[in-house]
Amino acid sequence: MDIFEKCYTFTDAKQAKETGLYPYFHALETAQDTEVVMDGKRIIMIGSNNYMGLTSDPRTIQAAKDALDRYGTGCSGSRFLNGTLVLHEQLEEELADFFHKDAALTFSTGFQTNLGIVSTIVGMHDYIVNDSENHASILDACRLSFAKKTLKYAHGDMDDLARVLERLPAESGKLIITDGVFSMSGDIANLPEIVALARKHNARVLVDDAHGVGMIGEGGRGTASHFHLENEVDIIMTTFSKSLASLGGCIAAENEVIEYVKHRSRPFIFSASIPPANAAAALEALRIIRDEPQRQKALIDIADYMRGKLREAGIPIAEGSTAIIPVYTYDMNRTFLITKLLFDEGVYVNPVIPPAVQDGDCMLRTSYTATHTREQMDTAAAAFKRVFSRA
Repeated sequence: MDIFEKCYTFTDAKQAKETGLYPYFHALETAQDTEVVMDGKRIIMIGSNNYMGLTSDPRTIQAAKDALDRYGTGCSGSRFLNGTLVLHEQLEEELADFFHKDAALTFSTGFQTNLGIVSTIVGMHDYIVNDSENHASILDACRLSFAKKTLKYAHGDMDDLARVLERLPAESGKLIITDGVFSMSGDIANLPEIVALARKHNARVLVDDAHGVGMIGEGGRGTASHFHLENEVDIIMTTFSKSLASLGGCIAAENEVIEYVKHRSRPFIFSASIPPANAAAALEALRIIRDEPQRQKALIDIADYMRGKLREAGIPIAEGSTAIIPVYTYDMNRTFLITKLLFDEGVYVNPVIPPAVQDGDCMLRTSYTATHTREQMDTAAAAFKRVFSRA
């Protein structure tokens, strides 16, 4: 069989486009902000991960411009060879300080960060234990590793995690991986219980805090800080494409771990380094988050306000305390219809369908920004009420 056969027979996207409900690849004509222009119309953006509102902040933009002027557009090599800038080292020093860890290491993307750390740290005699709702990059990282076995525990179920760990050889190496703030549900991992079980069963803990950084924790330091467990979490991972208003990712850990990954991680060694403008923007965003803790409060306040407005309107939502609010739509076709109707009303949301969720659990993933206004939320909530009354 021709390996392209699957491509030629793929019709899902075509069918969705024919119905007029295809919800993907809308092109922005403006910067990512609380309001954007898509398809020629003004839209309230509640589907972005721009949690701190820094992608269009003049300071992050200026930092990127200054880096372009000083360093050019790219590094033309990997960090391992000619691609390390003083700027990369400065970013890593400040990230390590921010996370209260010995050292940090940056990667070219967040996805690649998980590939780079998991595939390097976990050996052929080791086990990986995953929350069932961990991000796709973690799942692919597990596939890339030489782990003896990768096991899952039911999302947030500490009894199930204990059961999984008890089945593993006591002397074996084990890595428990969990999202800090889960990207779809907005749930916060039960890190105190995870850490306690890790210590009981001689396991290490990796927290993917792509969505937690900026959003929770003292000064926006994420989930480990939120629970005062920075000394108990072995590796903290995050991305720059969300609160840090750029592109890239990093891990923070003890010196020996960072040094090992630096010299053994294939995704790190064989990839070009983060371009200067991206590194500079991430560094400036990190400093703003550190110096302006009011942004974190503004983010949670606006999300709580919208949560209340959606409740008042009778919209079915998942309760929580983060800036991610899932809105239940259940059926896939209905999800696409509601997404389209909301877009027509001037509100952008993200439809979430299988395999990202189970059949029958389709939702709209809404997420908020520190710079959203209550007036924008009132307008968006009114649109939700109108759309849900007829869909």
